[in-house]
Amino acid sequence: MYQKIILSLALDHGISQKAIQTARALLAEGGQVIAVHVYEPLQGSVNAYVSEEAVAKAQQNTKDLLAKRVGDADDLEAVLLKGHSGRAITDYADKIGADCIIVGSHKPGLRDYFLGSTAARIVRHAPCSVHVLR
Repeated sequence: MYQKIILSLALDHGISQKAIQTARALLAEGGQVIAVHVYEPLQGSVNAYVSEEAVAKAQQNTKDLLAKRVGDADDLEAVLLKGHSGRAITDYADKIGADCIIVGSHKPGLRDYFLGSTAARIVRHAPCSVHVLR
């Protein structure tokens, strides 16, 4: 059983209910589940063509969607990180002393045949156990 679980939610994939159930099953009594989504900033020159207001609105929409996905679950804390998904999650896990990360593996392309790229990065670089959901 784990004391501090990071639940990595990709808000555009439908694995969250399964992930939440898995986190609850793996959680030790008195433990904590932190539902995390990573907001990836716009890359390169694209950023020059998007207004700050549009970026702020997109971030707020993401926060709202994360809150909706977590719902009224008293046992989940929602956290929105900013950065590259795989790196932001592993850095956050190290920072808070998480002992497990639950991540879903999406339908991979040829390059990431067995795991999605975010899941693969988390598995390789996490400072703790990783539970990958299919």
